[in-house]
Amino acid sequence: MLAAERREHLLNLLARTGKVVAKDVAAELGISEDSVRRDLRDLAAEGLCQRVYGGALPASPAVADYDTRQTVAPDGKRKVASMAAALVRPGGSVILDGGTTALAVARAFPKDLACTVITHSPTIATALIDHPGADLFLLGGRVFKHSAVTCGAAAVEAAQNVSADLCLLGVTGVHPEAGLTTGDAEEAAMKRALSARAADTYVLASREKIGAASPYRVLPWDKITGLITDVDPHDAVIEQLQTLGVEVLLA
Repeated sequence: MLAAERREHLLNLLARTGKVVAKDVAAELGISEDSVRRDLRDLAAEGLCQRVYGGALPASPAVADYDTRQTVAPDGKRKVASMAAALVRPGGSVILDGGTTALAVARAFPKDLACTVITHSPTIATALIDHPGADLFLLGGRVFKHSAVTCGAAAVEAAQNVSADLCLLGVTGVHPEAGLTTGDAEEAAMKRALSARAADTYVLASREKIGAASPYRVLPWDKITGLITDVDPHDAVIEQLQTLGVEVLLA
């Protein structure tokens, strides 16, 4: 089998089963595991898969730049955002993560909602300026432009001095084996710091993130309250997550 044919086979396998196990593919095709790993390295370099121990998982499209991500699954993000916004009670407090789905959540807040919003995203804060009842706390630090948020030591330290009823957290990948992931190590650390300061944490994940993976793990499943997604309730990944005991809210 030619290299191009092997690549096509690997991509089809990812799309069909949601993962590639190198030793299984090597046995199936009668080639060495090293050959499969080389093919996976090439695919990963092109952003077509996320390599993990023993093989690969589908790469998340949510690691693209901020402007591009605003055009990805806008309807799904609005559905997720509407359900997430309804979790914020009048008089309550919420830590709102950055990113395009979190921005949709901010836009879904009723204009008359009286609450406290803590965020490390200047974009989120700006979106809520015209909400008279929203008391805003913006956490400072180095700006990570990819997601338009602050992160790093200063931002993590600032996060340790706040607390809230609820944290609404974005990720780029949701996979039963890889867990909740994102594309930057410092951003992953910031997300953990934010989640640790809330009584409940819900993860926001529109359908393009379900079954995908990114390089850096954010949180284990037992550290979140639930997952909000617009994916089909009979999706195989969702069924696996429910088997793991994850509460899934379907938007």
